[in-house]
Amino acid sequence: MAMKCSKYQENLILKVINESESREWKNAVNEWRILDCEEDEFQNSNCVCGKENIKYLFTIENELNGNKIYPIGSSCIKKFGREDLNEIISVKESMFKLLHAIENNKFIKLSSEFFTRKLIRKLYEDGAFKPNEYNKFSPEKDYDFLLKMFNKINKNEITEAQKRKINGLIVGAIKPFLKDRLENKIKK
Repeated sequence: MAMKCSKYQENLILKVINESESREWKNAVNEWRILDCEEDEFQNSNCVCGKENIKYLFTIENELNGNKIYPIGSSCIKKFGREDLNEIISVKESMFKLLHAIENNKFIKLSSEFFTRKLIRKLYEDGAFKPNEYNKFSPEKDYDFLLKMFNKINKNEITEAQKRKINGLIVGAIKPFLKDRLENKIKK
């Protein structure tokens, strides 16, 4: 079963297998989890496979032996063929894109341009929404509200009060959360 691989793929396979317990690619890829993600704004970094100019620098960790691989690009992680890792990649990259849009004073709408259901869920799970008097000290209410507004098919049905609340959550909860979580993960 000889398959033709690029030099990058060969480097990736060799690196992952060398750091894994299994000596077979199909099993080795299941030993890994995404530990962290950084962004190289100027894309001066190289992936462990040798590919140059990568923007998102992931750290992955082997759950069986604790070995770490860094930096590994999202396209290499996608070669693992695992939907769970692909979802994490998508959410992590979306967080950086959303932060940059906010920092550049772009008007942020609760639309698929900046948000996904998975991103909203991850923001909630990671604590972006804090208990306060407006959500009756239940961050889940903010999550449920944003999800409900995001899921609306007809966005024209969103009232002015709901738009103000959406903006308040983006500016008052999501923006400071992303700045706190990601600013030290951006290589400038």
